[in-house]
Amino acid sequence: MLKPRALAAAMFCLFAASTAAHADGDIFSNGHVDGDLRLYNYSRLYASKTVPNADAFAVGALINAQTGTFLTGFSVGASFATANSLGTHSDTPAKIDTTLTGPANSIGTFSQAYLQYQHGMFLFRGGYQYLTDDPWMGNNDARIIPSSYNALKVQITPVTGWKLFAVREYSWKSRTSRGMYPDNLYYPSKYDGDSSYGNNGSLPLTARSAPGTWEGGTTYVHGGLNAQLRYYDFMHFAHSTFAMGSYVYNTGSGFNPAVGAQYLSQSYGSDNRFTETGTKLFGVAGTHVKSRVVGGDVGVVIPNGRFDILYNKVAHEAGAVGGGALISPFTSNYASDPLYTTSMIRGLIESGPGHAWKGKFTYDLLDKRLELTAAYAKYFTYYRGNSHDLYFDVIYHLDGALKGLTLRDRWELSNGGVNNLNPTNKTFVYNRLMIDYKF
Repeated sequence: MLKPRALAAAMFCLFAASTAAHADGDIFSNGHVDGDLRLYNYSRLYASKTVPNADAFAVGALINAQTGTFLTGFSVGASFATANSLGTHSDTPAKIDTTLTGPANSIGTFSQAYLQYQHGMFLFRGGYQYLTDDPWMGNNDARIIPSSYNALKVQITPVTGWKLFAVREYSWKSRTSRGMYPDNLYYPSKYDGDSSYGNNGSLPLTARSAPGTWEGGTTYVHGGLNAQLRYYDFMHFAHSTFAMGSYVYNTGSGFNPAVGAQYLSQSYGSDNRFTETGTKLFGVAGTHVKSRVVGGDVGVVIPNGRFDILYNKVAHEAGAVGGGALISPFTSNYASDPLYTTSMIRGLIESGPGHAWKGKFTYDLLDKRLELTAAYAKYFTYYRGNSHDLYFDVIYHLDGALKGLTLRDRWELSNGGVNNLNPTNKTFVYNRLMIDYKF
């Protein structure tokens, strides 16, 4: 269901495209189309005797299109995504991995419909859009249907590698939603008719809607330096300041040391949605939001690979919602946040205050056609106990006549924890098999 503001944005984009077609006959010949075709099978395997295994098979397509420019810098873009289980879903809802298409057998949605103006160092984009490379409002695209946002974005690039930007987000579409909604991952499935699944869902159906987000920040990339500073006002959820930076020192020997650091600070008064509704995170209610996060990375880049030791700590805060839980409206339960120690299944956002260590090794073979990743993470938390995750990722890129086709298998085992971190606190294995073709 399209909301009025989102519908107006989509209609404006179509009007702009129609106007442009008469203004410049080259906008379509100079346009661009790309996308993905994907087949995937996800399996959740539980050692629990009371929770059944869940899986989902689907074929999907994502098509992105953008016109050429007209009127010195305007263009129009749109994206459509669809996924279909081909009738393979179980008749038992508990046996379906609802993160692919929800409990239904298929889903289709327009995930982008925007008007863009870009001229020199200035960029403006309004409408449905992906906030690419945004660490806390990203695409969450481990499934074929990405998250997208009804938003306005302004960006200036004074010099190569340095960007200044501001974003106003009004509503969003999760990876299983069919339209834009004024909610986020803390709202329950079917809130306001939203078919959002795989979310946190802690808030009650009676909670007031989310009024959106303001964001401002800057990023800088030069040589081995990569740094960013961002401020988010997740209205009635959290004020969040996030800083992250890394540096790779080129020794010229092929063995280059790397370091990184993260810092996040959050706060909000009693008018946050959790306190208003008495909602508990990790079994703990609070009178306000407060969270402090630090992180570090020490690694080395080697020929064809990299090894890292990573650390994060989410401080325990007495009296705060979730005892100091980090509030992440668009990544919670998706495990798509930028914290160093987040695993495929979950991280400290999903496990609560505490600290974590992670070791990660990546290596490329066969002229980078074969990518291998292995990781081990250990979590020590206040409310979900101690747990550990073991992860393997194998990616193979075909070439020649099959260039663009990728085979990938991601496998992770989570073990340990308390308070039902995994079903009945038993081992949980998640396997994600994907065959993907990019064009």
